[in-house]
Amino acid sequence: MTHSTAHEFEGRVVLVTGAARNIGRTIAQSFAAAGARVAINARTSLRDLDEAVQSIATEGGAAIACPADITDRAAVDRMVETVIARWGRIDILVNNAVSHTMQPFEQLSYDDWHRSLAVTLDGAFHCVQACLPAMTRAGGGSIVNLGGLFGHVPARGRAATSVAKAGLAGLTRALALELAERNINVNYVAPGPANTVREAPLKFDMSAIPLGRFAEPSEVAAVVKMLCGAEGRYITGQTLHVNGGLHMAS
Repeated sequence: MTHSTAHEFEGRVVLVTGAARNIGRTIAQSFAAAGARVAINARTSLRDLDEAVQSIATEGGAAIACPADITDRAAVDRMVETVIARWGRIDILVNNAVSHTMQPFEQLSYDDWHRSLAVTLDGAFHCVQACLPAMTRAGGGSIVNLGGLFGHVPARGRAATSVAKAGLAGLTRALALELAERNINVNYVAPGPANTVREAPLKFDMSAIPLGRFAEPSEVAAVVKMLCGAEGRYITGQTLHVNGGLHMAS
């Protein structure tokens, strides 16, 4: 039986990394619209970060900006301390930050390789460890890791991204098993191409997507929110593909 979710997350505190724009921002806005207090993280897009916070405030929601480099454990600890000092708890963590690299493997620099792994894997490692004490004190919570198609289907020039996203899927399953006793469910959401703002238009064969279109960021956000809500509490250790059937057709 579906119930109203207008205030489902009231009293809950959500931290979303890499959320200054696009899918991350939409996830943050979706939680705020459902009553949550939202901490929005970004490393460099500080103007977009402020706009994301303001967009939530304009709609009557509660949000704070948390600029930090999530590959830096000390910076992550300070970020989490800021959230707890403000609202006293953390219930939900969404690891959305990513560093995209597109280079043929032979031309891929070690710095680009390492940056992709550091943001996706080290960042999730630091954020989960830093948030766990607060989640445990709260009696449980939810963690959602944002992955992508390249973690499951190979693509030319995407070796670093593929390894990082596949590793994040493995981390999801490991955490789901280990944190179940703390009443924390952990899942992985893998979006396909979405209608987001890009520096250059995405060239893509739309006929490869069975449903024939890109995702809207709100469709990805809805799945993330479901996994963290009352109707998703018995789901853990899962990968949910939100890509119009692209993974199935690949």
